[in-house]
Amino acid sequence: MAVGTEIRTYFDGAWHDGDLPVMRAADHGSWLGTTVFDGARYANDLTPDLDKHCARVNASARALMIKPTVAADDMVAIVQEGLKAYSPETAVYIRPMYWSISGGPLGVMPDYEGGTGFAICLEATPMAPPGSSTTLARTRFRRPILEDAVVNAKAGCLYPNNARMIAEVQAKGFGNALVADALGNVAESATANVFAVKDGEVFTPVPNGTFLSGITRARHIANLRADGVTVHETVMSFQDFHGADEVFLSGNMMKVTPVTAFEDTQYQIGPMTRRVLDLYWDWASSGG
Repeated sequence: MAVGTEIRTYFDGAWHDGDLPVMRAADHGSWLGTTVFDGARYANDLTPDLDKHCARVNASARALMIKPTVAADDMVAIVQEGLKAYSPETAVYIRPMYWSISGGPLGVMPDYEGGTGFAICLEATPMAPPGSSTTLARTRFRRPILEDAVVNAKAGCLYPNNARMIAEVQAKGFGNALVADALGNVAESATANVFAVKDGEVFTPVPNGTFLSGITRARHIANLRADGVTVHETVMSFQDFHGADEVFLSGNMMKVTPVTAFEDTQYQIGPMTRRVLDLYWDWASSGG
């Protein structure tokens, strides 16, 4: 199911209008889940950090033993060509994807030289309207470690775990899950990196190999530090979030999502959360 409308698909060397079928039943990615993707954004006639997202999908492919076949610079050019069909006022979700076609030893391993599927999907997907927010709750499901799963890739096979996190907390009336790592420390939410604000300083879980340290996360940290804000990447407990003044999520899809509650703890959408979003678009508008 698509997340947006006005879909365009790049496949087999050309752009096509619509949600084009691209995978076959016997493709390794179809039946054994060897798929990777990345997500970038077109909004306000800008494509912030598009080059980094294209580079990361190639790194994700290699982590999943899939051979990347399109250089990041070429991928950027393909995306820019595809975006010409949209008006500058349309916000678009940009999703490059790879999947393995053939299986290797025992059928389970992908065959690195056996062929790679590649596609880019563009979907008109609005940015979050002003004032939108979410709420968080704990989940019994945790982020895996590298010895358990390919946590160093943005891989489709990781997302069923995230889906059950979301299903668990939404059944309790919350919007998203605040997720622990294997040691019980906070890692991220089920869909995005997480930040807390306390006494004018910003805190976020230190990357420890259990979650992707996001491109947008890094951009927020750099922007805040350049603006004179102290940002700590550190080990964080759930109690740290109960004691925070503000909490917000950071992800490519919406850039900043304010959090108004973590279980029975309530927050206002505060000045730091607004500042992070303003700094992001100021940076993007300046050409980076």
